[in-house]
Amino acid sequence: MPASTPKPSVAETITRYGKQVFSFIRGRTKSIEDAEDILQEVWYQLSRLTNLDELENISAWLYSVSRNKITDSLRKRKNDSLEDYTTSDEEGFSEIKEILLMDTSNDPELELFKDIFWKELQKALNELPENQKQVFILNELEDQTLQEIADAEGENIKTIISRKGYAIKHLRKKLLPLYKDLLNN
Repeated sequence: MPASTPKPSVAETITRYGKQVFSFIRGRTKSIEDAEDILQEVWYQLSRLTNLDELENISAWLYSVSRNKITDSLRKRKNDSLEDYTTSDEEGFSEIKEILLMDTSNDPELELFKDIFWKELQKALNELPENQKQVFILNELEDQTLQEIADAEGENIKTIISRKGYAIKHLRKKLLPLYKDLLNN
C-alpha cells in the first residue's frame, strides 16, 4: 500500500490558497475590507481544526467555508438596502449578486423578485448560442474557472473568455430593465 502524501500545514495552506480564496470572496462582497474580514474568519476556522489531515479536499473545504462566511455576513446586515447587494464592474454597470443566491430571509417581495429574475434569466440564456450559454452557466452558476472550462472543452482560453463576454453582454441587455425596476421600487 503506497504511503499517502502528508497534508499541508495551516501556513502552507494559506500560502497556497490565499490569493485564490481572497479573489473568490472579493467577487462576492461589497468591499475589500469585508472580503479581508471574511478571509480572516476562514483562516481562523482553518486554524481551529484539530487534524488538518482529516480533510480530503482542502480547496473544497476552503470554498465551502468561504461561502458560509459570506452568507453569515449578509445575514448580519439588518438594514441594508438592495444597493448593498450589488457590485459595479469596470463599465459602471451594477449587477445583482448574492441576494439571489444566498438570501434566506423569506421576504415575500424578494421571493417574487427572485422568481421573476430566474425566469427572465432562463429566457435570456435560452436565446444564446449553446456554447455561450454553457460557458456562462459553468462559470457563474457552477463556479468552474474559465481555464477549467477551456481544458474540459479542449478550447483556447481566449475563446472561452470571448464566449462568456458575449453571453454577459446579451444578459445585461435583457436583464437591465428588471434591474432598473428593482432599484426604482
